[in-house]
Amino acid sequence: MSQDTKTYLHHLITQCREELLESILPFWLEHGLDREYGGMLTCVDRDGTLMDGTKSVWFQGRAAYILSYVYNHIDPRPEYLEAARSILDFAEKHCVDPEDGRWYFEVTRDGLPLRKRRYVFSETFGIIAMAEYALATGDKSYAEKALRLFSQVQEWLETPGALPSKYLPTQPAIGHSILMILMNTAAVLRQVVDDPILERQVEKSYEAIRHKLWRPEYHIILESVTPEGDLIDTLGGRTINPGHCIETSWFLMEVGHAFPYLSISDEMRSFALEVLDGAWEWGWDEPYGGVINFRDCKGFPSQDYSQDMKFWWPQTEAAIAHLYAYKETGREEHLDSHKKALDWAWTHLRDPEYPEWYGYLHRDGTVAQPAKGNLFKGPFHIPRMLTKLILLAEEILDQ
Repeated sequence: MSQDTKTYLHHLITQCREELLESILPFWLEHGLDREYGGMLTCVDRDGTLMDGTKSVWFQGRAAYILSYVYNHIDPRPEYLEAARSILDFAEKHCVDPEDGRWYFEVTRDGLPLRKRRYVFSETFGIIAMAEYALATGDKSYAEKALRLFSQVQEWLETPGALPSKYLPTQPAIGHSILMILMNTAAVLRQVVDDPILERQVEKSYEAIRHKLWRPEYHIILESVTPEGDLIDTLGGRTINPGHCIETSWFLMEVGHAFPYLSISDEMRSFALEVLDGAWEWGWDEPYGGVINFRDCKGFPSQDYSQDMKFWWPQTEAAIAHLYAYKETGREEHLDSHKKALDWAWTHLRDPEYPEWYGYLHRDGTVAQPAKGNLFKGPFHIPRMLTKLILLAEEILDQ
């Protein structure tokens, strides 16, 4: 490792710690943490002004996870755990349907249910929150609750008719997003429980992603394919989400380390690099910089109205994935791509006047709308990136 690289990594650690601890988390603890009703508010304007008291259930789990994650790995401030506990208490009291155990998608500020979707992402984010909180506190009851919910999610997914289908049975399909999320959820939960159900999920997710959703002729993971792994030759079936693929690449690296005893662990980490290379080719927008939202694997125009925008989260995933790949391989091109992704994000997403980062940019990097949060953006991808980059840089320097 060159002295220039060492200097860069030391600077990266300092830069990310300062942004995380002095900007991002203080913003959300001041403007998002609901000290009246509990839980986390995320629909806030550029300066933190509350625009809507509706609460995203995704972000009850995501916020509690991030606060516990930072406590465990960066800065053990008691207020982080106090806030995480407040959010988890709100989620368990107000965000779970007592009739079937499913988690809602959004609730009112005081906790009345508004909407429940067919997806189980609210539940998976609740699982990682309880697992990370259990790691922080040593409270095994949260680990046990997380494992029970993980088992319930698998049962819902595997039982025909337990969850509403996106489409009628005319065109059966399997999707990328739930497989990648369950794989990552298993890795987080593995920190506090040891159960064969986690290994089985990792193997199942990897098998489907590697042998069905991965399309070598396009060098990319598709968002959906037939249950047999065949291309669905429609606008939706040809969709490439580069951000998801990049995120999956570092999930694969991380899962390979979390389950080193699995026979496929080395294979997963090797495949991760192939996924990252393909996703970077498809996703990086050479004329303007940044990772673009959607592509069509056959080169047709994408049908999504936001197809050429630059959302915040794919940029954060690219910065993590390439630094992870550099740690795994020592290849300078990954370090260069990491710097390219992070520099672009820092320049275009970071608000120079107020804390927190923008979420939605036009293709050329100009701000599409300046709000710092909504039902889908809040304290998750950016603080996770900052925390992960600190840890990766420290690990690389220690190698």
